[in-house]
Amino acid sequence: MNRQSINVTTAIEAAKTSPLQYTIVALCSLVLFGDGFDTQAMSYILPRLAKDWHIPGSALGPIFSSALIGLLVGYLIISSLSDRFGHKRVMILSTVFFGVCTLLTVKATSVPELIALRFLTGLGLGGAAPSAIALTGEYSAQRLRATFVLIIYCGFSLGFVAAGFAAASLLPHYGWTSLLWVGGAFPLLLAVVLALALPESVSFLVRRESRSRRLAAVMRRIDRNLPIDTDTRFVETRVDTKRAAIVSLFRDGRMAGTLLLWFVFFVNLSIFYLMQTWLPTIIGNLHYPIATVAWVTAMPTIAGTVCVVVVGPAMDRFGPYPVLTVLYIGSCGLLALAAAALSAPLWMLMVATFMAGFFVSGGQKGIIALAAIFYPAEIRSTGCGWALGVGRFGSIAGPAAAGMLFNAHWSAAEVFQAAGVVILFAGAAIYLMGRLCAPARRPLEDAASRTVA
Repeated sequence: MNRQSINVTTAIEAAKTSPLQYTIVALCSLVLFGDGFDTQAMSYILPRLAKDWHIPGSALGPIFSSALIGLLVGYLIISSLSDRFGHKRVMILSTVFFGVCTLLTVKATSVPELIALRFLTGLGLGGAAPSAIALTGEYSAQRLRATFVLIIYCGFSLGFVAAGFAAASLLPHYGWTSLLWVGGAFPLLLAVVLALALPESVSFLVRRESRSRRLAAVMRRIDRNLPIDTDTRFVETRVDTKRAAIVSLFRDGRMAGTLLLWFVFFVNLSIFYLMQTWLPTIIGNLHYPIATVAWVTAMPTIAGTVCVVVVGPAMDRFGPYPVLTVLYIGSCGLLALAAAALSAPLWMLMVATFMAGFFVSGGQKGIIALAAIFYPAEIRSTGCGWALGVGRFGSIAGPAAAGMLFNAHWSAAEVFQAAGVVILFAGAAIYLMGRLCAPARRPLEDAASRTVA
């Protein structure tokens, strides 16, 4: 008896975007929102905590770094588990874990306890984000994948901004623990919604349950016109590679692309975090009030969110490599403009930082979308996780390098000009990646258009 086979890869490519896919984008955006909220909330908590606990300034660095190290470990290790055990499962467990650790931080009574809990919180955050990116990419047609991944990463930026508004509202009245209560309760409530409304990775289901009712129900929600019956067997278009193995990131012509992608992540995140870390100090030294400092600091993040409206559709239509190359070349000029605007009137400073953020923060979201496009479904979480992990080294190196330049008596304008030169190398790497890797991807894209019977 011949059983009918349906290729899930082809079915997702051919179907119109369904309510289920929009639900996945919305829920994964909320996962990234929690990540951004937690990351930025500690920037507001620690100054008050240092005052209450009489912590010297030298001890604040390890507290900040502990969460970043946890994120790094989560990106590099837990992302591989997501490819093996299912994106939904790992995302929910990671979300619950970082929510519980955030709530436990309320009970911390010493700096070592705080450092340990922040490391564990970072571990959970580092496990949730790559799973969210991979699941979104897996349920997105190629024509919309960049846009959808960019949209969910806007959740991180919105969480960044929301943490600032929440801090302004809660800290003066309820103290530093109030932000932790909000930051811990949100992911726990979200985990319940994820468990009820989010489907498991379709690739994972094909591998484990190729004839299951659960998989059939998911595919009917993608396209209710699919000819599914009790004998239907589901298959997928996939690359011949060992799942979740780190070495797979370098196989089948991906070595050059992986190394170039890591370089771009490192450079982009080093410049982005240089801006986010040092702008409050730079603007504060210009004797602007704290409200103005907050708004100027928020400009790059807000602009990066706005950038998605342009960059996502452009990447889907013209391809990621030319769009991102132009974005990084523009970043060079806009960082130079921001450097000049530091001595200009406030309105010019606001416009310049917004435009610089549009290109730098927009580029950050763009390369995450590129990673989701570049890697095939079976190693997508691993690929995105390792790229984000390497980028975390940049998020540490960028602010540290700026601090060294300031200690060497460089002006803020000179530091921003140097950052503009550095980011040009990211543009060159993206251009080279497009030349070397885009042709290698065509066979994989062609394979995705064929039905496996």
